[in-house]
Amino acid sequence: MARAATTSDAFNAIAEPRRRQIIGLLAHGERPVNEVVKKLRIAQPQVSKHLGVLEKVGLVTVREAGRQRFYKLNAKALKPIHDWVKTFERLWNERLDRLADYLNELQAQEKPK
Repeated sequence: MARAATTSDAFNAIAEPRRRQIIGLLAHGERPVNEVVKKLRIAQPQVSKHLGVLEKVGLVTVREAGRQRFYKLNAKALKPIHDWVKTFERLWNERLDRLADYLNELQAQEKPK
C-alpha cells in the first residue's frame, strides 16, 4: 500500500523528523526562516520545503514583513495528533504504575531485617 502524501494531513507531515524539530522550535514562538536555518544547521531550501509542507497542512502560519517570512506554530492543528496519542495515556500510566510497584518491592526486599 502506498504511503499518503506528506501534505495530506498533520500525521503524515510530522512523520519527518526535521519537521518535528521545526515544530519544536516554533513552539517557543514565531521565527524567521533564517533563524530556523541557523538553529537546525540545514540548508535554507530544505527548511523552506519543510515549512511549506507544514503550512500546507495548517500546522504553521506565515507572516511576511518586508523580505522576511516569519513562521508561527498553529497549535490547534496539532489537536488530532494529541487526541490520538492521548488514547495511549491509560496504557502508559498502568505500565508505569506496575513498574513503580515492582521497584518498591525490590527496595523492600533489599532492606536489612
